[in-house]
Amino acid sequence: MQLTVNGETHEFTGDESMPLLWWLRENAGLKGAKFGCGIAQCGACTVHVDGNTVRSCVTPVASVAGAQITTIEGLADGDALHPVQEAWLEEDVAQCGYCQTGQIMAVAAMLEQNSAPSDQEINDQLTNICRCGTYTRMRKAIHRAAQIKAGRSS
Repeated sequence: MQLTVNGETHEFTGDESMPLLWWLRENAGLKGAKFGCGIAQCGACTVHVDGNTVRSCVTPVASVAGAQITTIEGLADGDALHPVQEAWLEEDVAQCGYCQTGQIMAVAAMLEQNSAPSDQEINDQLTNICRCGTYTRMRKAIHRAAQIKAGRSS
């Protein structure tokens, strides 16, 4: 079976029930997605599959064959950071940083669906957990990312 990750095609010959997270980390060498809870609750393992967020810790490899998988390592466009990555740095969001790749991936997908979310929409739609509680800085960065994104598309 073939897996396309960050634009590169990989051949998969292992156990098709293997969680995507383990294949990404152990076989593809992509360490951005993190193991947090293993039950799809925390979001540290969030990646995009055909543009939608998935919790890779519970996603079997077989279910993503033929799909376009994007990890944090593939989010930037060459040397140009994604607007969410840029805003995260500008707002100094990360504290311990463990959850941040999953947060960024979730926010990037959210902004594709809602280009200018309100604080309440952010609270409702962003379900990833940050144990350090950097939600106020995250909201500020999300608003900044929306502005950056709008500026780039105009």
